[in-house]
Amino acid sequence: MKSGLVFLQKVTGYKVRQSRQLRRKMTDAEKTLWQQLRNRQVVGLKFRRQQVIEGFIADFYCEELKLAVEVDGPIHDRKEQAEYDDIRDKVFIARGIRIMRISNDVVLNRMTEVLEMIKGLKVEIQ
Repeated sequence: MKSGLVFLQKVTGYKVRQSRQLRRKMTDAEKTLWQQLRNRQVVGLKFRRQQVIEGFIADFYCEELKLAVEVDGPIHDRKEQAEYDDIRDKVFIARGIRIMRISNDVVLNRMTEVLEMIKGLKVEIQ
């Protein structure tokens, strides 16, 4: 069942442009994961990339699972970024969205594990 989160929210033109720019400039890890998630390849789940949610942008979002997947590189170790991530996580959690944080290294070197974690969430909600 759809929550309307994606379709009923108001999104500023700035966030739309920012989201589109992030899609064009995805990291290697994001590109690699997107190739696995796109076109419902993972147990039929629909993922969107660079999805605006409550003014924040999730790397990937699955409405059916209410899951935001964040691919984290070294920038997320910076204090300012960690504080921003914490605020975003609290907003997502308040909306009932689960967050899966995965490092670039795990995405690039252990993709099977990443996909199994996502499949496990699908089984959990059935």
